[in-house]
Order: sequence, then C-alpha cells, then structure tokens
Amino acid sequence: MSKQLLFLSLLMASLGLFPTGRSYAQEVSTDEASTEAAIAPEETKPKPDTTSAGPLARYITVTNPAGEVVFSRIRNSLVELQRQAELDDRDSILILEIERGSSSFGQVSDLAKELTSARYSRVRTIAWIPRHEDGRPLTGYAAIIALACREIVMHPDAEMGDIGRGTAIDQDEQLSIINLVEKRYNTKVNGALAAGFVEPARAVLKIKVISGEGKDRVTETRVVTNEEMLRLQESDVAIPDVITIKEQGDVLLLSGSRARQLDVLVMQTAEDRVDLADLYGFDRQYLREDITGGEPPRARIIRIEGVIDPFVHEYVEREIRRAVAENANLIIFEIESPGGYLLDSEQIADRISLLDGKNHRTVAYIPKFALSGAAIISMGCDEIYLHPDAKIGDAGPIEVRPGEAFERAPEKILSELRETMKVLAERKGRPPALLEAMADKDLRVFEVTHSKTGRKSFASEQEVEVAAGEWIKGPLVPESREDNLLTVTGRRAHELKLAKEPVHDMTELKRRLGIPDTTVVPASEQTWVDTLVVVLKSPGATFLLFMVGLICIYLEVYTVSGFFGIGAALCFAIFFWSRFLGGTAGWLEVILFIFGVALIALELFVIPGFGVFGISGGLAVIFSLILASQTFVIPSTSAEFDQFSWTLGTLSSSIVAVVLVGAMLSHFMPRIPGLRGFILTVPGTDASGPSLNPAVTGDPSLSLQIHEDISLLSQTGTAFSTLRPSGKAHINGKLVDVVSAGDFIDSGTPVQVIEVSGNRVVVRATA
Repeated sequence: MSKQLLFLSLLMASLGLFPTGRSYAQEVSTDEASTEAAIAPEETKPKPDTTSAGPLARYITVTNPAGEVVFSRIRNSLVELQRQAELDDRDSILILEIERGSSSFGQVSDLAKELTSARYSRVRTIAWIPRHEDGRPLTGYAAIIALACREIVMHPDAEMGDIGRGTAIDQDEQLSIINLVEKRYNTKVNGALAAGFVEPARAVLKIKVISGEGKDRVTETRVVTNEEMLRLQESDVAIPDVITIKEQGDVLLLSGSRARQLDVLVMQTAEDRVDLADLYGFDRQYLREDITGGEPPRARIIRIEGVIDPFVHEYVEREIRRAVAENANLIIFEIESPGGYLLDSEQIADRISLLDGKNHRTVAYIPKFALSGAAIISMGCDEIYLHPDAKIGDAGPIEVRPGEAFERAPEKILSELRETMKVLAERKGRPPALLEAMADKDLRVFEVTHSKTGRKSFASEQEVEVAAGEWIKGPLVPESREDNLLTVTGRRAHELKLAKEPVHDMTELKRRLGIPDTTVVPASEQTWVDTLVVVLKSPGATFLLFMVGLICIYLEVYTVSGFFGIGAALCFAIFFWSRFLGGTAGWLEVILFIFGVALIALELFVIPGFGVFGISGGLAVIFSLILASQTFVIPSTSAEFDQFSWTLGTLSSSIVAVVLVGAMLSHFMPRIPGLRGFILTVPGTDASGPSLNPAVTGDPSLSLQIHEDISLLSQTGTAFSTLRPSGKAHINGKLVDVVSAGDFIDSGTPVQVIEVSGNRVVVRATA
C-alpha cells in the first residue's frame, strides 16, 4: 500500500496537483507515540445512568400544508416519546416549530386531536414560533396547531393569531376550535381568546373580577369576550380593572412580548431555539431536527481513513452526493485519521455542516483518533461519538516548505482557522472556545456558569469579559493550558460537551442511533476509482485530454482514417466521465457537447461554408467543457473567478498547443511513408494540407474550386444542393461553392453565374 501511495503522490506532483509551499496547507506529524496513545484498549461498557438525565425531547418542523407526511411524523414521534418516557421513567417533550403557510381545517383538526389525545400523557407538547425573516405572522388554520399544544413559546417579535385571516370562519369550525381550547391543555388560552382569533366582530378583554364578601372575597383575572363582560356586569360582579386585548372589529394578532406582558397565550418567550433547551432543561442535541418521524433511520457509512488530501476530499464529496441521492437521512462518518491538508479539511467540514438538517443527520464516529484536519471534519457533524479512549483535537496549522522542517503557520492562517472553528461550533451548538483552543496553543478556556440560569459552559477569558457579567468564570480547563493544543479523550469530550456519551463499538453506536441490530448499514471506502478521478481532474491531466482530443480531431480531418476519431471521442468521454464522478458535470453538459459537435458536423458536411451553424457549434462545445469543469455558471466569488480563469486558461492553452502541433504535422506528415497514403490531397498537388481527394470519394466530379476562375462568369449549371443562400452547384462539370444572389434556390434548379470575386461565386436561378 505504501508503494501505491508513493506512486500516486509522484503522479499527482507531476501533474501539478499538489503545489508546494502553500501557506494554507497543513500536515500533521504521525509519530508513533501520539498514534499509539490514541489507540487504547477497550474497557467494560458502563451501564447508562438515566436517573439524573434531563427530559427526552424531539424537534420537528411543521410545514404547511400539514399533510399526511407531517401527521405521520408527529404521530410516530408521539408514540416513540411516550414509550421511551414510560420505559425510562423520564419526562419527554415534543417541540413543534410551526412554519407559516396554509393548511385546510381538516388537516389541522386531525393533527390537533392527535396532539391532545390522552394516549400521550407523558409527552409535553410545545409549539415554538420563531420570528419570520420578513416579519410575517403565523395566521390561518396553521395557528390551530399551536393552540392544540400544551405550551406555546414565541420569539418576542413573532406574531400569531387571526385564524380567519380578516374574516370570520365557519360557525362549526369556530365551535370546534373553542371546544378544543376549553379543555385547557394550555392554561394560557381559553375560549374567549380563541373566539377573538376566529371572529373579528368580538372584542376580547382581560378583566379583574372580585366576588364574595369578607373571608369569602375572591379576586381573579379572566379573559372574556364583550358578551361575557356584559353578563358579568348584569350579575353585579365587581370589575375594577379592564384591559382591552382586542377591539371589536379588529383582527387579533399577539406578539410574543405582548402576550407575555398580558400573561396569555404563551408560557415563555425565547430568542432562538437554543433558549428552549435552557428553559426546559433538556440536552441541546434534541434541538436538531427529528428527520425519522419515529421510524428506523436510513443510514449510510462513509469511512475517512489516512491523510486528508484532495483524493479524500473528492471521495467524501462524491459519497455525500450519493448518500443524498439515495435519500439517506443518517450519514455516519467513520473517521480514523491523523489529519492532512487544511484547505481540504475545512472544505469537507463546511460541506458536511451545511447539509440540510431537516433531511439529513450527520454523525462522526471515532473509534481510535481524529486529529488535526480530521478533528475539523468531525466538528462539522451534528453529533460526535468516540470510543472512551479515542482522541480528538490538536488542529494547529503547520506550514511545510520544501527542504525545511515543519513550522507553525503564520498568524493570518491561524486567525482564519479560528474563525472557521468558531463558525462550526455555532452551527452545531458546541462551545466555540474549545474548538478554537484545538487550533490555538495559547488560548486558555475556562468553565463558566450563566449568572441567571446556572447553565454550565466553556468560554475564553475574552468571551467572559465581552459578556459583561452574563457568565461567571470558573476553573481553567486543564487541556487548554498555555502552549498546548487542546486534545481530549472520548470521556473528556463528553464532559466538555464536545461529543456524546462514548460508545465502545459500532454495535453500540447503532443502538444509540436507533438502527436495528439486524440492519446492515452500507459502508463506502476509498478505491482506485476515487484516486483516478482526482488525477484526471488535475490541471495537467485536463490539459492533456483537451490537447490530445483536439489533435485527434485535426488528424481525423487530415486523414479520414476513423482511428483518430475514436481517439478523440475517447479523450472527451474520459473527461466527462471524470467530471461526472467528480460532481461538476451532469447530462446537461454532455448533451450540450453532443449538440455542438452535431452543429459543426452539419456545417462541414451538409451546409457549405462556415457560418451560423459552425460558430454556434463551437461555442456550445467550449461552453459545455467550461461548465463540466466547475459547479457554477457565472462566477461570483474570488474563488469562483480563480476556478473559471483556470478552466479557460487550460482550454486556451490546449488550443494553442494544438495549433502548434498541427503546423508541425502538416509539414512532416506528408514525408512519412506510412502515413502518406492516408492524407487527403487535391489531384496534381503535393500533400501540403488537408483537402478533398476525389479518389477517396469515388466521384471525379467532386473536386473543389479553390482559386478565382473568371471563366465561370455567365456560365450556367444546376444547383447541386439547396442554396440557403450558400451551397454547391455543378458548373462545367465541376462542383463549385456558390452563393445565391437572392432567395433560396432548391436543388436541381438551373442557375447562372453572375459574379466571380476571388473564391466567391454568385449565381441566380434561370428558370
């Protein structure tokens, strides 16, 4: 295996794939001591302790219309949470983020009945209504889903209500909604508030009511309609205080802050979903979207082994695309790597972290070690599981220069890497300071406590100062001591909230992820095909494919042997195949290329001259080659401009090379005895260039008029092809390129030459 890697490295270097001395490249020393330390013997599996664990939770985004798929996901999750809560004797929470949109009353009515069913007594349902990016409120029947939950949490600026969207809804539907909320699943909502949501004509008031006398005197607060207010006044009940929630004739829309101030509708307000975990005391991991709906996940394993380099980068990208195409909703990255190139590691981590969380759950499984670039990749995953003694961390950037020892990368590279780690941490809900400490040996991290909620976390001294009293600084995290890159074991990573509770093997991991023991999860590993694709996509290989393909086309026109045509087709087939597997090309590029070649062939063999068809075909071919080499159409970033310039430069340089090689071939090929018989020549001339040989066509009359022939003037003949306006005509027994002086002339029509100018022969129809 080492000889193969050496050969591939030499091949890549010869093709210019690995530039040396790049300031942003990272290598990680794989000394035996650190590797052996990362591989510790397994120990007896500890029995999970759930007695002190927080509540179970699941997070589901409710899209509208809330059809059968949404209903099934919520019902399956309710069933699973109820079962798990009874089994572990733990509280459980189902969080529904309700998106804006339209649903029918029947759809939300069925869902509301399911949410309020007595079968799910151990499940607390919470409707979460974040602020919409354009400020749009949650209105229409979709708001009924929130009213069916036991609690509602809103962003202070988010709004909900106006179920009828400006008009009163059907009377039966009104009664159904009011009956639903009167069951008081949500103690902050009653029939009067619901009536205000469905009927603009009703006023909604919050009043203070005093009833009884002496020791029996009772003061309470109620939310009532204007009709209920009148009835209370008629019964001589004292109402010393009245607050108008909604005027008669207005629609009822309540923001989170106003509802909280009135103490109606919402139980809490929150700035974002992270606050939900703090408010209800559950692990932040549950804030990630439940994409299985209670069913076994569709899992796929992608193994990342060895040094992280462009080969691995291309392989991981391709396998991610394949997993997404196969609708895998759980992608497990089994990582065992000492690190590698920084740029490739960052791009892989970014690709993983940006996968749609509503459709794909990503997990990093580290049985032995994930250091340097591998640690960066792991941090891009939603969840990380390590063996108790596995190691993760040590992501400091190292610069390698030819003939020199490893040295620390410049401060600019370090600051960029720290920003990358911070972004990954924020995306996945991990303490940013700990990730930054993996890259910065001088960054010290402390355990901190939130001054209001008591929540524990980890932050740098600078973060504590910027928070201005929000966090109380505690003891130093020992692994972040000065002049030390943070590296931790699986047990310690769990304590630091970087990873989940450790697992001992893949079997235990499958159980933790809800994969049945009998399910065989497909696993992918890097093969020679992955290596070949990277080599073929390198600048050197791309240049050679372009140049050899174009030279073969030139030689095929020169000789019409068929052999060079096959060679050209093979070069471009290999080019598109490598781009297909590399993810930059699709069928659109292939079809565009074939279309361009067809237009060029049409111009050469059917329509004489070189005009619209030839130019359009050439542009289509060039455009298809450029599109197949990149993932964008129009560059918009500096990196995309660099990629576009590289593609255009490679294609242009190959065309220049073909012109030079073609000139040499035109000079030397006629002098090579074995090839002389294949070259097309005009009878009576030397083989100095490609031209039509009548002997090859078998028709002596099909010779080409090359030089100006004044004798053709006023001569008559017959159109050999349709003149649109150019074509061919038989004149004096010769096949001549001609141009019609007026309208199109059909094949077989008698014509007369009216003008001869150089090679331009103009004719008109005489019949």
